[in-house]
Amino acid sequence: MSDLPPHDDDRNPTEPSDPDAAFEDIVDAETDRDPDLAVIEAGSRTLRTQAGPPQGDIPARPTDPEVDRALREVETELAGRWGETKLEPSVSRIAALMDVLGEPQRAYPSIHITGTNGKTSTARMIEALLSAFELRTGRYTSPHVQSITERISLDGAPIEAERFVETYNDIKPYVEMVDAREEYRLSFFEVLTGMAYAAFADAPVDVAVVEVGMGGSWDATNVIDGSVAVITPIDLDHTDRLGDTPGEIATEKSGIIKPDATVIMAQQPVDAAQVLLKKAVEVDATVAREGLEFGVVARQVAVGGQLLTLRGLGGEYEEVFLPLHGEYQAHNAAVALAAVEAFFGIGSQHARPLDIDTIRKAFAAVSSPGRLEVVRRSPTIVLDAAHNPAGARATAAAISEVFDFSNLIGVIGASDDKDVKGLLEAFEPIFAEVVVTQNSSHRAMDADALAALAVEVFGDDRVQVEPRLPDALEAAITLAEEEGEFAGGGVLITGSVITVGEARLLLGRG
Repeated sequence: MSDLPPHDDDRNPTEPSDPDAAFEDIVDAETDRDPDLAVIEAGSRTLRTQAGPPQGDIPARPTDPEVDRALREVETELAGRWGETKLEPSVSRIAALMDVLGEPQRAYPSIHITGTNGKTSTARMIEALLSAFELRTGRYTSPHVQSITERISLDGAPIEAERFVETYNDIKPYVEMVDAREEYRLSFFEVLTGMAYAAFADAPVDVAVVEVGMGGSWDATNVIDGSVAVITPIDLDHTDRLGDTPGEIATEKSGIIKPDATVIMAQQPVDAAQVLLKKAVEVDATVAREGLEFGVVARQVAVGGQLLTLRGLGGEYEEVFLPLHGEYQAHNAAVALAAVEAFFGIGSQHARPLDIDTIRKAFAAVSSPGRLEVVRRSPTIVLDAAHNPAGARATAAAISEVFDFSNLIGVIGASDDKDVKGLLEAFEPIFAEVVVTQNSSHRAMDADALAALAVEVFGDDRVQVEPRLPDALEAAITLAEEEGEFAGGGVLITGSVITVGEARLLLGRG
């Protein structure tokens, strides 16, 4: 259990001018939990203390025809491999590739991130913080919004298309060598992971920020030994592969927790927290939990984002502006800050906080394309990559908090392997009408099948079907404008990262 110093009983815990009191309220609320956790927590070491440059945007296609041709050839070769949804639960193939490449993933320390939602945004925040402290960073995230090169970033920006092609060509002979020896060829994601680790070693980077593709234990990224393991909120997604409850899913995700690592744990369902804490005990990892060792003390909506007070492992950070919307992004920021503090040894080696001006500068420069991203005005068009019920609920809450729409139209194109009805139900309260469509992916749910689900949730009179995404956008804009120019109409495009990426291109971004 946490043994933070008790607060003064004479102090008013609700006094807004007293940040310590506000944080104690968080602690009190968070500790009112299942008492069974006490047994596990008693055996764990919890982390506590006594006390960037602008992000690169989404890249467009290369303007040089030869580079574009070469990139398309690489994309075609990668697409010929197992896709990201076809998995064989093993790290043997990626481990074999790392071996013949000379273990490039050992050339730098890593921060490893898993969870259900918020991984990419959290990774981008961690990257911005590390860069602000003049460390050279490599970031590996998935899926991409528009360009495959987004997945591998150096110094806060996607690697150039030329470098992406060069990296692929450099490791291709070794990939073919492993293909010939293994029962199954390396998958699309495994080859990209190998490319990322090789590119980071070649740069070289000071630290890699790595997001898992799916799960944890047998994810291809899990050949690194992350000194910091970050667990964003766990909810139901990929249940056919990871499990039917948060606790079952946490079992797989806990695989990134390595011996003697520091675990930065966002607020979790009780059964997931039990699993994660048990794993930390087993491998003698140190744990810092949101709501106990760190957290969001205060937040208020501001123009273009929100103003935060964060409690980190080393102290308090006031007046931190985050140019992203939604309460969930504030929690992502708290997790990212704690992860960077842990990376710098705060809580285990020393107790001083990080420089507040550097922290403010880093957070102010954060971007997260496709996450509550406003791409047009009049009517306002917002993109958000929510693709499961938990993500949709967070997005719906943020839309209600940030925007004053009186006539919000949804454009939804979802993947066939998701809980689409749960996603629709999460959005139902905020959409006046919904236009269902489908993206170009082979995983896309057929527009008519999606419409049948939407009619169950919204009713026939609130659902319109437009199989082609350009037609869906045009229809949604027309519906949003029906109440007049100043009536508060808006459009939210959501349901899939691919849908958001394709809409982003159609709307002239990237």
